[in-house]
Amino acid sequence: MQSFLIIQTAFIGDVILATPIIEKLHAHYPYADIDFLVRKGNESLLEEHPKLRDILIWDKQQQKYKHLLQLARKIRRRKYDAVINPHRFAASGFLTAFSKANERIGFDKNPFSFFYNKKIKHQLGNSTHEVNRNLQLIEHLTNSEFVRPALYPSDDDFETVSPYLSENYICIAPASVWHTKQLPAEKWIQLTQALPFDLNVLLIGSPADGCICEMIKTTSYHPNIHNLAGKLTLLQSAVLINSARMTYTNDSAPMHLASAMNAPVTAVYCSTIPDFGFGPLSDESHIIQSTEKLPCRPCGLHGKKNCPKQHFNCANTIDIQQMADLLPNQKTNTQKLATHNS
Repeated sequence: MQSFLIIQTAFIGDVILATPIIEKLHAHYPYADIDFLVRKGNESLLEEHPKLRDILIWDKQQQKYKHLLQLARKIRRRKYDAVINPHRFAASGFLTAFSKANERIGFDKNPFSFFYNKKIKHQLGNSTHEVNRNLQLIEHLTNSEFVRPALYPSDDDFETVSPYLSENYICIAPASVWHTKQLPAEKWIQLTQALPFDLNVLLIGSPADGCICEMIKTTSYHPNIHNLAGKLTLLQSAVLINSARMTYTNDSAPMHLASAMNAPVTAVYCSTIPDFGFGPLSDESHIIQSTEKLPCRPCGLHGKKNCPKQHFNCANTIDIQQMADLLPNQKTNTQKLATHNS
């Protein structure tokens, strides 16, 4: 095997969970060329990746299908030995099929999987992690060993983040693309107010997350909250997460950034469930979810724009104090007050 292409044009987290394929292929074929195809906007995750030759980009916003056909021709010209496609939707399946690679590998759920010469069954809900599912695609080319996700921030990324680093800070990533995956802002405010006041609380996210982060900052009476939403790239956020005492996040991309850096993380699950197989992989990882038995949960794989039942109890019944108590080796404000009063 001399050349590989990995295709993952879904969301940020999906790209991160596909990076173990890079790691494992490089370990078994150290001199092979490995390329990776992502949707436009996600390429910064893989910038200067030491084990990739090239990053191909599909622009889904501008002339989507024209660019798809251009990519298809480019991929076929490169004559890859193997195209590995962990994405389960039609466009990536078309690219895989059109590649004419010697090995066209993907999941059986892809509509173009009948053109593959290696198909793997994709099953949700049995607690198998997505990384394990992805690695099954190349097990016949490598082995059955588990490999965790990996990202490679540059020296410049570390330099950019260095002013924010201290010995006593946490990160909170309060937003999500999907509303029903997102713990309400009031809950995040309650969390900040339950944390020690000498702790630096760094709010992170995309530029679109700036409003919710600013609301948390201005509404909470915690004195050391800093809004960094939109100020850091994905890899810079990964650097910040790497040194934090804890990162609190929804079931969303920052959770996977933490997994890739093997950093402490607490993941909050509202409408989705860990059994789907997209949970945190850090050595120190915690899952927070409602303890109530809700017949409507989960309401979908990715979450929804609004709660179908209009009550959002999967989020509203989450215990904030339980989250605060996960911060290691330091009492929360509630605990300090209880000790003082006794």
